[in-house]
Amino acid sequence: MLVATPFIWWAPDAPADASPIRFSFRPIPFTLENSETPRRYAPETMAGGLALFDYDGDGDLDLYFANGADIRTLKKTSPKYWNRLFANDGAGNFTDVTEKAGVAGSGYDMGVAVGDYDNDGDLDMFVAGVHAYTLFRNNGDGTFTDVTEQAGLNARDPEFGPLWAVGGAWLDADNDGWLDLFVFNYLSWNAETEPVCQYEGRPEYCHPRLYGELPNRLYRNNRDGTFTDISVQAGIRAHPGKAMGGCVVDFDLDGWVDIFLTNDKLFNFLFRNKGGAKFEEIAFEAGVALAEHGNFISGMGVDCRDMDGDGLAEIAFVALDNETFPLFRNRGKNTFEEITSSSGITLQSRAMAGYSPAIYDFDNDGLKDLFVSRGHVQSPLMGDRVAVDQHNTVFRNLGRNKFQALTAEAGFAAQPPRRHRGSAHGDLNGDGRLDIVVTALSAPAELWINESPGGNHWLLVALEGTRSNRDAIGARLKLVTAGGVQYNHVSYAVGYSSSSAGPVHFGLGPHETVQSLEVFWPSGVRQELKDLKANQVLRLREPES
Repeated sequence: MLVATPFIWWAPDAPADASPIRFSFRPIPFTLENSETPRRYAPETMAGGLALFDYDGDGDLDLYFANGADIRTLKKTSPKYWNRLFANDGAGNFTDVTEKAGVAGSGYDMGVAVGDYDNDGDLDMFVAGVHAYTLFRNNGDGTFTDVTEQAGLNARDPEFGPLWAVGGAWLDADNDGWLDLFVFNYLSWNAETEPVCQYEGRPEYCHPRLYGELPNRLYRNNRDGTFTDISVQAGIRAHPGKAMGGCVVDFDLDGWVDIFLTNDKLFNFLFRNKGGAKFEEIAFEAGVALAEHGNFISGMGVDCRDMDGDGLAEIAFVALDNETFPLFRNRGKNTFEEITSSSGITLQSRAMAGYSPAIYDFDNDGLKDLFVSRGHVQSPLMGDRVAVDQHNTVFRNLGRNKFQALTAEAGFAAQPPRRHRGSAHGDLNGDGRLDIVVTALSAPAELWINESPGGNHWLLVALEGTRSNRDAIGARLKLVTAGGVQYNHVSYAVGYSSSSAGPVHFGLGPHETVQSLEVFWPSGVRQELKDLKANQVLRLREPES
């Protein structure tokens, strides 16, 4: 079990004339086609998941975008609707390899979950969509095969009918060394029964209360390329909701991965893993079912990582304007304290609408920051009433649970404001600084190259499981330098409908040496290394015993 150590991190003051976190824009030749119509069908405003992952095993992070389809048929009737895969040349330049790879997809797709479900060393993809699930198995030669039917995945439910999935997460729910699949299902929706909602006589996207709830799904990996739906026996199906985001992490450090879900205008869910993929829902007891004001909010994407250095993962998710971006501090023993107001985020986020939050150390100072892709759920015609198009923002961690919102200062105003949706994060050009890719409805994707000043050091840790699942999802890491202690963990599910499958990142501040690095593998194996040099990608294989 990982033991928490007090946080005593050194944090430098930024120069008065420069932002400590700064990005520059590069275009990506992909436009998110959401098939927006005057009728305002609900899926149109929810598209936009993506993934950063090394699909071809060359050591560079590649890009995959989920894309829409004709909203009336849910079919990709034109190449403009294809999902797109881009290969990275190692310097952050991308080439479209969609056709060769065979991953254009066929339906109205929403999100991507990356994971090596067959433990063969190649990252596979689950694509969540409107009334469709797709599982692409990586063949290891630059191509993929659609194995959805053979794997036993089906987006229909005998009670609820066709399911609308916005994303998913791979996790080893029973610690057997094979990745299981959790699918986030959103609203009970059908084009034929779409309600009519209007604002000043014009059709507008409807409130989620006008749609029914859906159960989420947990699929157990049968270790032979097939999956079994164990949602009932796992305790998941008893809690239908309107899931928009989920994170998978061992919140209570008992050795079993838990699941937190945001719901749209409903109570959030916290599924505590009691062992062996048996879950109990404890959001109210833990204090995370609602924000402290007690009102339902539009819970969007979520990320969960240790932000204060005590070894326990916090919960950060986002919502719409006047709902703020809730931040819950993990106090241990399955209890949380909301610190949104005291952190400064309440005041700074009140006028913002967010979709995809992500917790990473963007300036490599040793403190994890919070990025939020921003944009409203409403259509452009509502621009005279609310800020529909918005710039992205990063909340810089100032230490002691205080945050500073940086928007124009971080360079995000260099592009027009848009209805941003999914985001993925990783080092795309090998400089140790984490870059960002963001989608936006009916607009080109945005690549933000991290050019933060300061010269801080870093360490990237790529883990390969042997007894544990090959991706080491669920592994926890403890890093010590002369400045203090940091923790992180392996999880690819980040933000809204997206995956970030790069190595585990640590910012080291001014420190050129890591005194010790401990890895707590999901199998229970503990590994320790000492006196590591900064500014490298460290590749570790799980010891056999």
